[in-house]
Amino acid sequence: MKKRKIPMRKCIACQENKQKKDLIRIVRTPEGVVSIDLTGKKSGRGAYICNEISCFELAQKKKAFQNQLSVQVSDTVYEELKSQVSQSGD
Repeated sequence: MKKRKIPMRKCIACQENKQKKDLIRIVRTPEGVVSIDLTGKKSGRGAYICNEISCFELAQKKKAFQNQLSVQVSDTVYEELKSQVSQSGD
């Protein structure tokens, strides 16, 4: 039987390649709204990040979301996403 290919994605903070299912997708919708996509199926520009607070803080420091999603991300959006990341990590 043929071995199934595992999709890999790169974390925008630590730059490590990991399995897609181990990462969280952050998406910018066509309307310009930035949110967490837990299903991985929302339409829009996506970026992947590890499910760790340290990676999230590094991405915020490097402004990785702004670079990858081509949109200005306010501090309130960062705090909202950070709280969601910490909840999903539990």
